Amino acid sequence: MGILNGNPQDEPLHSGEIYHLWSHLFATKSYLVTLQVLINHTGDKDLKALLEDFMENCIKQEEQQSEAILSTNGIRLPPAPPARPSVDVNDIPAGARFNDPEIAFLVQKEIVAGKLLCTFIMGIAIREDIAQMYGEFLDQKTEYEEKLLKMTKEKGWLVPPPLNIK
Repeated sequence: MGILNGNPQDEPLHSGEIYHLWSHLFATKSYLVTLQVLINHTGDKDLKALLEDFMENCIKQEEQQSEAILSTNGIRLPPAPPARPSVDVNDIPAGARFNDPEIAFLVQKEIVAGKLLCTFIMGIAIREDIAQMYGEFLDQKTEYEEKLLKMTKEKGWLVPPPLNIK
């Protein structure tokens, strides 16, 4: 029986898996802080609820699962920036505040980038558990992207490219 046979958790991580798990975890920790800031800037209650749900049930889960794999394999964890306090949106000056459509676009852009990263890591992973975990991350991001797209259409925030209507 070779080193890459049997239980995936008993197989060693290769350098690409370690690098991308570590980098993803580092970016995820930073993105959690970014989401806290964006939630503070959000005035729309539906968008705020979606962002809070996305942060708790997608991004924090990614952080916890990636951290667990790195810790189990003896890899030093990346630092996390300090959490941001909650503030009332009305306490943020109008000229310094992100608007709700801008927030929706920024989050949507980050989700798309995250989906691309997930598919790349799935492609380089040789451990089935890593590929499966990133497949689950991809599925979660796709669900939230669909919810956000529906919301931006309903609220009139979507700016489509020129449409070919004939």
